[in-house]
Amino acid sequence: MGLSAVGRQASTTIIGGAYEMWLQGQDVTAMIVAFCAVIAPATYILFMLTVLIAVRRPPAPHWVGEMLRWADSMQPWSMSEVMMLGILVALIKIAELATVDPGIGMYGLGGLIVLFAAIMVTFNPREVWKRVEWADGSPPQRHGVHRDRIIS
Repeated sequence: MGLSAVGRQASTTIIGGAYEMWLQGQDVTAMIVAFCAVIAPATYILFMLTVLIAVRRPPAPHWVGEMLRWADSMQPWSMSEVMMLGILVALIKIAELATVDPGIGMYGLGGLIVLFAAIMVTFNPREVWKRVEWADGSPPQRHGVHRDRIIS
């Protein structure tokens, strides 16, 4: 994103902003921004891609369940929509004082928000759990009796 005011211009990225915070002594804030804006979303997408590729042919390996749990724990930290809301509020407030160029990164962030929404709407974790081969070697079961207990 670029900003132009009173003849001065500045441009940065999310990582660049976190780095600048780090250099200015705001270590904790820089780490939180880098984690929530870059690391957590990238990790969530990586985990989800790994899970989806691994479950293409049942039975899926037993580690897929662990990856699905990790993806589920990363998802709340991927707060791209909160960051986008903050950016939009800041842009509205500064619009009278400066010229703002959103750049391609802003559109990329908007695409990421749409991607996360699409994942939440279309992804069914129960389908993945049905395909997981358990650590004891038992194949995926639908409904019925398995080893003296009822599975539903």
